Amino acid sequence: MRVLIQRVSSSQVAVDSEVIGSIGRGLNLLVGIGPADTEAELEWMAKKCLSLRLFPSDSKGRFDQSVAEIDGELLVVSQFTLYGDSRKGRRPSFANAAPPATAKKLYEKFVLRLRQSGLKVETGRFGAMMQVSIENDGPVTLWLEKES
Repeated sequence: MRVLIQRVSSSQVAVDSEVIGSIGRGLNLLVGIGPADTEAELEWMAKKCLSLRLFPSDSKGRFDQSVAEIDGELLVVSQFTLYGDSRKGRRPSFANAAPPATAKKLYEKFVLRLRQSGLKVETGRFGAMMQVSIENDGPVTLWLEKES
């Protein structure tokens, strides 16, 4: 499982020019599911996303608060292209991404687990062409990976 985390001032996702998810201060999570991923990986990843200290509590800018501690918001967008392999040729291969049916099931469980935190969680639409607007705060961007 791979998640690209971005600390944001705001973020939104649209499908066919209609905004379907929007958040204020919090985290934008771009989520890729691998073929061997299980609920164990998504549980670890959800805990990590909720508990990583990425927000400052004062003007010194030290990362000492998590999205849960600031009562932040989450925008979760499925992105199989995180498993793109562009080492050969000019067109990336996505053979390392989970099949859509498997990925959708695990993505939905990941979102459910995040919602159990009590934070506002918005999502994109799995499998749709989406336009994601991200106002990165910092900028702060982290790559998380948990392989089974």
